[in-house]
Amino acid sequence: MLDACADLVDELGYDGLTTTLLAERAGVAIGSVYQFFPDKRAVVQALTLRNLETYLGRIGHRFGEGGFTHWWDGVDAVIDEYVTMQRHTPGFRGLHFGDIVDVHLLDPELDNNAVIVRELRDLLVRQFELTADERLDFALTVAVETGDALIKLAFRRAPDGDPGVIAEAKTLIRQYLSGYVRD
Repeated sequence: MLDACADLVDELGYDGLTTTLLAERAGVAIGSVYQFFPDKRAVVQALTLRNLETYLGRIGHRFGEGGFTHWWDGVDAVIDEYVTMQRHTPGFRGLHFGDIVDVHLLDPELDNNAVIVRELRDLLVRQFELTADERLDFALTVAVETGDALIKLAFRRAPDGDPGVIAEAKTLIRQYLSGYVRD
């Protein structure tokens, strides 16, 4: 059902998605959809959570492979994986991490980008032995919001993301974070 949801979001957008269309595309009875999901928001929430797990797993895998000489290599990997998901993960371009549906789709207490900040902070702290504190959280919040806006711009400018905007996003975020992250 989640794969069918992703395909429908790509084709019709969130507003065009219905549980009836989802059931038809998934080849299940409408009752089966409602057995697991009370409404289309819940289906999209499950898809968004799956995408978040995939994203974090891919970053974790890249970090685990090593080869990063500096923390900004990790920043580049974070951006590269987001761009790759925009290009290749069904439903991701239309939903991102749920901001189109609800800014609290991932967590009822935190906005979606705050969840991303928390998860990325934990990965970066483990990988690069950074100090987790309010200062780093603030800087990562600004970096995530900036990166999110610039990557959306890149995909508005070109179907696969404008490479110039993506490169500029990396440069801008690395330069900004260098004022907060101690080597």
